[in-house]
Amino acid sequence: MGRTIKLTDTRWEQVDHLRMSTASADVFRNCTIILMSAVGRSKVSISNDLGCCTDTVARVRRLYRQGGIRALHPIKPPGRPSRATAEFINQMKQAVQTNPVTLGYGFSTWSAARLAQHLAKITGTRFSDDQLRRLLHQEGFSMHRPKHTLKGKRDEQAYEKAKKDLIGLKKKR
Repeated sequence: MGRTIKLTDTRWEQVDHLRMSTASADVFRNCTIILMSAVGRSKVSISNDLGCCTDTVARVRRLYRQGGIRALHPIKPPGRPSRATAEFINQMKQAVQTNPVTLGYGFSTWSAARLAQHLAKITGTRFSDDQLRRLLHQEGFSMHRPKHTLKGKRDEQAYEKAKKDLIGLKKKR
């Protein structure tokens, strides 16, 4: 279906105005496809210039023919809706800002796995560690690997003495 799209001056202005006023990259691309099609560009040349596939160009052209300028807006985002409800997000924010020790845990730093397990227990919704990191990032939080040391939990004097003894034993060899 290689028919070109014919635009009147008014339609051209409408599509170009939408293209220049939108914040959506998809709408911008769709408007550009229609404008390039109106000047006689082929699907292949449009897809090469815009970095999309020829199926996308064909789909946008078809949608525009069927629905006009309103069809240049995406109908809905791809994929299923997130299981992360507003209540879950609130619980996640609250938990990540709370020291795990105050919640009765034997550790003082959240890891993604520990936080996911805690949230599954209190909300009933389980997310993978990676997905939880993405949700945290969307909310402005970041996860870092905790540095596990025995500093503060060991007898520092005995540690230093053992360290010197070890050095002494190595030198005797």
